Amino acid sequence: MAEAAAGIEEPVRAPVTAASAGGILTLTLSSPPANALSIAVMRALKGALDRARDDAGVRVIVLRSSEKVFSAGHDLKELTAHRGDADRGRGFFETTMQLCAELMQAVVRHPKPVIAEVDGVATAAGCQLVASCDLAVASETARFATPGVNIGLFCSTPMVALSRNVARKHAMEMLLTGEMIDAETAHGMGLVNRVVPRDALNQTVAKLAQTIASKSSLTVKIGKEAFYAQAEMGLSQAYDYAARVMVENMLARDAEEGIGAFIEKRSPEWKDA
Repeated sequence: MAEAAAGIEEPVRAPVTAASAGGILTLTLSSPPANALSIAVMRALKGALDRARDDAGVRVIVLRSSEKVFSAGHDLKELTAHRGDADRGRGFFETTMQLCAELMQAVVRHPKPVIAEVDGVATAAGCQLVASCDLAVASETARFATPGVNIGLFCSTPMVALSRNVARKHAMEMLLTGEMIDAETAHGMGLVNRVVPRDALNQTVAKLAQTIASKSSLTVKIGKEAFYAQAEMGLSQAYDYAARVMVENMLARDAEEGIGAFIEKRSPEWKDA
């Protein structure tokens, strides 16, 4: 504080920080106190995801937060500030929602698995971000909500991710009531994979990430892409598509190596090809 008073500026905190080790890239939302998904935060997160796409050193991505709030969703103060624009904010609102849609799809379409490590509250677009991740592990103190209805703004975009993760009636209950649910309820709905004690959260996510990172990255990439693609198809089309994927996968060197290693009772040596 003394330095600030003397006119020395404190360093600007990056809205998203990145750390990589052992093939695992950890992206931390670092925009206190609410880790709101402002334009700056969304651009920083999407930029980090884009850079990781072609980084062979990244095999798994973990998304977490540095605060007690995982993410409270869109920055309502930032949005409100543009109501004074000539178009009453329409242009800025459109930019925000488009960027959010691009960010969520960047998570789903990313060739690397993305795991949400959720400690604290994840609401509105923050809940949407959790639902968009491939896997999610929550602490016992985590809570979730799509509370837009409480402020006259239905959580229409969070609805897209939420309704693709939980049963329709569960999704509608969250969307229509805006009520907070605890981690165990979220687990029962299928919004998160596991609920663990807070002091075991980081270790649990690290172990899960390490397990996935030990697989062939080519195989994981093929599987993730196919999972989301077939989910949008009819049954017959999905089987036809999945069969073609399996054939191409069988021709990959890692499939040849993995099957050979299994038959020979040895550990496979992945080439990611």
